[in-house]
Amino acid sequence: MARRSSSSSSGVWRYLNPAYYLKRPKRLALLFFVFVAATFAFWDRQSLVREYESEISKLEDDINRLQDQLRKAGVHVDENPTKYTRKDLVEFDPVNNERREKVKEAMLHAWNSYVKYAWGMDELQPQSKNGINSFGGLGATLVDSLDTLYIMGLKDEFQKARDWVAESLDFDKDYDASVFETTIRVVGGLLSAYDLSGDKVFLEKAKDITDRLLPAWETTSGIPYNRINLAHGRAHNPGWTNGDSILADSGTEQLEFIALSQRTGDPKYQQKAENVITQLQKIYPSDGLLPIYINPHSGTASYSTITFGAMGDSFYEYLLKVWIQGNKTEHVKHYRQMWETSMEGLISLTKKTTPSNYHYICEKNGGSLSDKMDELACFAPGMLALGASGYGPEKSEQIMNLAKELARTCYNFYQTTPTKLAGENYFFHAGQDMSVGTSWNILRPETVESLMYLWRLTGNKTYQDWGWDIFQAFEKNSRIESGYVGLRDVNTGEKDNMMQSFFLAETFKYLYLLFSPPSVISFDEWVFNTEAHPLRIVPIHDNKGIGTPARPFGPFGRKQGKPE
Repeated sequence: MARRSSSSSSGVWRYLNPAYYLKRPKRLALLFFVFVAATFAFWDRQSLVREYESEISKLEDDINRLQDQLRKAGVHVDENPTKYTRKDLVEFDPVNNERREKVKEAMLHAWNSYVKYAWGMDELQPQSKNGINSFGGLGATLVDSLDTLYIMGLKDEFQKARDWVAESLDFDKDYDASVFETTIRVVGGLLSAYDLSGDKVFLEKAKDITDRLLPAWETTSGIPYNRINLAHGRAHNPGWTNGDSILADSGTEQLEFIALSQRTGDPKYQQKAENVITQLQKIYPSDGLLPIYINPHSGTASYSTITFGAMGDSFYEYLLKVWIQGNKTEHVKHYRQMWETSMEGLISLTKKTTPSNYHYICEKNGGSLSDKMDELACFAPGMLALGASGYGPEKSEQIMNLAKELARTCYNFYQTTPTKLAGENYFFHAGQDMSVGTSWNILRPETVESLMYLWRLTGNKTYQDWGWDIFQAFEKNSRIESGYVGLRDVNTGEKDNMMQSFFLAETFKYLYLLFSPPSVISFDEWVFNTEAHPLRIVPIHDNKGIGTPARPFGPFGRKQGKPE
């Protein structure tokens, strides 16, 4: 071993001696070639390293920009980029970002006007710069706005509203409240704020107000009375219904009451609300179309109008959405079946105009159809689009095509007036397409709601452009220095003196989501009540449908109690 080592060593030193190469020019040339090649290889490697480092730096910049864009879009961003899901990393659209920020600024203008002139009251009267208690002094605009503020990332505004709820919201009112309006605005708003933030003060308040509403269900049939005194629990129906309960008012509490039972573990709320559907199943007609008046004592329908507009609309909406809320399981299958039956009824009410082939949904009185459609019925395109995927391929396409056609009609409710804002309802006459009936506009959200659903479910950006047109019309005609107002007449542009609470709860929220990535309040995880309050879809743990709520939604973090 020692000898081999010595011999090898002497051989190596020979190749390091310059004289060796001077006597052998070919080997000198070879050495030079090897040296040059090694030098180029070294510098190529260094260049490649620098190129890689530059690319890494660019990627880091791109990630930082994407984080900022996602935050602006309202998407919760974990600081560790390896945790991003593909759903979050959607293609960024600078046009949508600009539009979304405009909507956010408009919401802030409306909110700040409410804070300045009507804080803690139900609604703002912008022209006279004062508040009015339209719903008994329950802070309707404030509660309705909670989730909109949260979703838009308006942390300070949300915190101030949260503190008012905790310290000042009192339901012990000697006031005859609408069970329907109180449920969709107050119960729904509080539950949504709880689901988004995890702050239990909202759940406690939701339970308090719902307990005060429950005596309304103490009827012979279980069909609730539609008004109740919040302090004394006395329930009744308004005089103008001749003692009957209203279909939409009685069949639009299921989402909220089921959600409350899920979150409290107390089944009584769900049982009250679902018993209504059990009773209505007994009288459900073959076409799935119920009149708008139901007798709360006998549980039977009274002779009255059939409509997907006022007093009928959200009953049909909740049949579909309870099925979604219930994870589309066997337990809620009857909701879907009832909804599909009703959609066949809706199709039977659908006509087309001349010359423009606008599809519209008639109202029905007895055996005759009335060529009238409320703007309120413009929720239907979104509902149809949301429910289309539950059918087989051929029927699904039919339902989605009808949704698209109805959305075109609703968009043109806006485009055919001088102000580009829709009237309250429309009439249709042969050869004349459509004409405004009741000509006021009170900042309703139904059309932009449907546009949001259709954009998300089809990916067609035309629906975003239509929504932008409607937003610009609101900005032009309804925005004043002290908030937003409706129009007494969409033909003349004459303004009213009311900023409806649903303008902040629904219209601005749906517009904001129309220009946001679909992962912001994903349809896979949330279902919207009829006041646009998103309720988290939770797992089913037993055959009664009682589940447990999941983690709070970003962007404020997951801390229990006050948001961070």
